[in-house]
Amino acid sequence: MINSLLETISLWIIPAIILLILFIGLLKKLPIYELFIDGAKDGAKIGINIFPYLLAIITAITMLRESGAIEALGTTCQNFLNLIHLPADVLPIIITRSLSGSAVLGILSDIAANHDINSYTTRLASIMAGSSETTLYVITVYFGAIGIKKYRYALITGLLADLAGIVAAITVTYWFFG
Repeated sequence: MINSLLETISLWIIPAIILLILFIGLLKKLPIYELFIDGAKDGAKIGINIFPYLLAIITAITMLRESGAIEALGTTCQNFLNLIHLPADVLPIIITRSLSGSAVLGILSDIAANHDINSYTTRLASIMAGSSETTLYVITVYFGAIGIKKYRYALITGLLADLAGIVAAITVTYWFFG
């Protein structure tokens, strides 16, 4: 009953929001199509402005993964990782989470393919994938797009929040599934 209700709501929530926006625009007698086109133009300009930042992030992530640096770090730190109940397979998620959400989803998909879906490693990777923000991506892309140059405190705060998310993910996963 409740699952059916939630499925119905999730199916109709986006179309309902779009219809609500259109309805309010019509009530206010706004030029809806022209405003939509203006928004699309602004979005295209932002996309062009943030492209170099996205390219730099994607290049850095690819270099780390393909060079084997992440795997080498996991091998080097194996004893410490065992102490904190952190499988080495999850280390790439910790390293790339602040950079790219899509890279983390790719890593998570690899972990799920190589481990049982109900394994501690897969559960920890899943919780980590959703427990923090792509801090460096946000700072690079969004701050770069609007020209903010002094972002030191935002960076420190974001990385501390990422660390808190990682620690919480390890703790919760070990508590529930360890």
